[in-house]
Amino acid sequence: YVYTMERGLADEDWDYVSFQQGSAFSGIPDSYALLPELVEYVKARVPEDAVFMFHQTWAYSKDSKHKEYHRYDNDQMKMYNAIVTAVEEVIPQIKDIKIVIPSGTAIQNARTSFLGDDLTRDGFHLSRPHGRYIAACTWLEAVLGKNPVGNTYRPEGMTEEEVKVAQKAAHKAVKKPRKVSKIK
Repeated sequence: YVYTMERGLADEDWDYVSFQQGSAFSGIPDSYALLPELVEYVKARVPEDAVFMFHQTWAYSKDSKHKEYHRYDNDQMKMYNAIVTAVEEVIPQIKDIKIVIPSGTAIQNARTSFLGDDLTRDGFHLSRPHGRYIAACTWLEAVLGKNPVGNTYRPEGMTEEEVKVAQKAAHKAVKKPRKVSKIK
């Protein structure tokens, strides 16, 4: 059974639709060339009031072995800055995308804390629970407008202090999506 994008879009009356560039290409503006066509394709197949969003990815861990990390000279900050610049350059030109979810900035913020650099499980996919919780907190505020700071939910495997850092990292990313904020 082949499940196509068209079938997926027809499956529900979507309220929100999120787009995302593949991580290896997230910092390369030219790689977004077909995004306007993709948005139009989706727009024609979802409810008129669906909210379109763009999920900003994160830079790889400093020691990532991802085969495409060389595109950024195996440099985490170079990759992070390229992602921020590409998203900032491309996404505002696509009028239907109303929200940018700055998960990449939230992860970079959290890396300034005692959590350290490695918030991935393999150098590029977010770790469970820390990396994923940071991204979830970012979505909570960027999409629903709910500040995650002080939320009492704590994923299994995270200390109270780790949860506070994750929440602060996400909140600061939503407030300042183009700037790495130090998290204490």
